[in-house]
Amino acid sequence: MYNWYIRLIGLTVVLALVVVILGAWVRLTDAGLGCPDWPGCYGSLIVPEDAIAVADANAAYPERPVEADKAWHEMIHRFAATTLGLSILIATLLAWRNRDDPAQPVKMPIALLGVVIFQGLLGMWTVTLLLKPLIVMGHLLGGLTTLGMAFWLTLEHLRRGKVTVSRPRQIAVPALLGLIVLVGQIALGGWTSSNYAALACPDVPTCQGSWWPEDTDFAEGFVMWRGLGIDYEFGVLEAPARVAIHYSHRLGALAAFLLLGFLGLGASRSGASAAIVRSGQFVIAALIAQLLLGVGVVWFGLPLFLATAHNGVAALLLLATINLNHAEITCAPPDARQ
Repeated sequence: MYNWYIRLIGLTVVLALVVVILGAWVRLTDAGLGCPDWPGCYGSLIVPEDAIAVADANAAYPERPVEADKAWHEMIHRFAATTLGLSILIATLLAWRNRDDPAQPVKMPIALLGVVIFQGLLGMWTVTLLLKPLIVMGHLLGGLTTLGMAFWLTLEHLRRGKVTVSRPRQIAVPALLGLIVLVGQIALGGWTSSNYAALACPDVPTCQGSWWPEDTDFAEGFVMWRGLGIDYEFGVLEAPARVAIHYSHRLGALAAFLLLGFLGLGASRSGASAAIVRSGQFVIAALIAQLLLGVGVVWFGLPLFLATAHNGVAALLLLATINLNHAEITCAPPDARQ
């Protein structure tokens, strides 16, 4: 039973990564409201395509006439998310049934199931609250939390028996700080995307031709909640607020690059253990790729492939940082932890 649990957790990691990338693809193709209802699409489990079904759907939702391409983007994402949820549910049931096995984690799979249930609610609110940026950003973070927890459970299995320090174990401060800063930067990226501010600074490395743009409105750009009933598709903010959001994301990127770069280099040169060295190298590789993609997204004007890849590599960078934190816990020799 434990082997089936592990297979499902491994599948969950893959599915969660796919769902995160598909979520970015949906946002970037402006398909977040491709289906104006939830969980179906125009009252059906598939996108209406024949003339009669389309006419009925347009009559039911006159403010959102059917755009089949966008609707299919959204439904593909929902199908993948549903598959992910089912895999987590089954894995949690297996963990509970196998709870007498000392190797079997139980609490974290149950917590993971709770996260994915809440993630489903965020998906519903994303549609029903008309792409409210706070909900969209939360939905992104929920997806990455699901991915990170499933990956942690996988690492627990792969490194089982390799712990060289006594419990309770403490994560090294730089590794934990790096993870916190990265999550904050990803949240800023979600806020930038959900407010349609990705091209508010169309030049790089400057912004609006300046190292510190003058026409910014940080107060307006970071209003978290604007009430109900507002349609946020294509954004509601004026240019100065979008510039403030974009520039904040750039500053966050600089801070994250410096901190994670220092962290990755330190780990790769530490010699503490092969696992920590490799983990540091993974962080550096993902960090460089993410930096190049971020520059490319602005330089080339937000092409779909690069923008989607930017989101996907952000998820990989998160996994690399989680991997380094886990390696710090399980693979560092005692003298390296004092």
